[in-house]
Amino acid sequence: MSESLPAIAVLAGGLARRLGEHAASKPKALIDVAGAPFLDHQLQGLRQQGVVDVVLCLGRFGDLIQTHVGDGSRFGMRVKYSQDGDKLLGTGGAVLKALPSLTDPFFVTYGDTLLDMSYRNALQAFNAEPGALGLMTVLRNEDRWDTSNVQLANGTIARYEKASSDKSGLNYIDYGLSLFKREAFKGFAAGEVFDLSEVFQRLIATNQLVGFEVTNRFYEIGTPGSLKETAQFLAKGGKTCLNQ
Repeated sequence: MSESLPAIAVLAGGLARRLGEHAASKPKALIDVAGAPFLDHQLQGLRQQGVVDVVLCLGRFGDLIQTHVGDGSRFGMRVKYSQDGDKLLGTGGAVLKALPSLTDPFFVTYGDTLLDMSYRNALQAFNAEPGALGLMTVLRNEDRWDTSNVQLANGTIARYEKASSDKSGLNYIDYGLSLFKREAFKGFAAGEVFDLSEVFQRLIATNQLVGFEVTNRFYEIGTPGSLKETAQFLAKGGKTCLNQ
């Protein structure tokens, strides 16, 4: 029997400011893309991978997502919810709040991205490094799809820079899927506002962040341009999460 996959936290609580009117009255995850809400495409792709347990981390318009998805049974999944509450907790804070509903280890991904890779292979690579507390999937990017922000060296993440002006040696980009052991979030306080990049930086400093290189591009809906491109990809028969 194949190894069961961990639960996944899907970060779907952002404000979607770059999308303007597209997300003025609904969350980014429910924007229609090629005839269906984007989240439907994403959940179907995750189910094809073998993911069954999902925790949707929600913020603005989170009630609309919860009403749409329900318990996840129509996708063949078990879906739980974690709401940020009155203030947005950041990507790291949202994961920390969802931790009681997650397995150990667990996946994390973003609610605006479609990925074409094997989740099972990423899990196997993570399990092969017992000292690691995290894994970041990376794509050799050379600033092609977005600004490169990762340096990969001998299978580990040597640098991860989201905002630094020093881009030397950064040839890869964070692909959008991570794996963590719960221990990686020790030291952060409940209700604290922080970004996942802070977790990554701590793990890089202790050489506990594995890099897993993928080769197929991602599709996302973070901007009007990328939304249009993703809609065209899906409308032409493009599939989500092709590698299983």
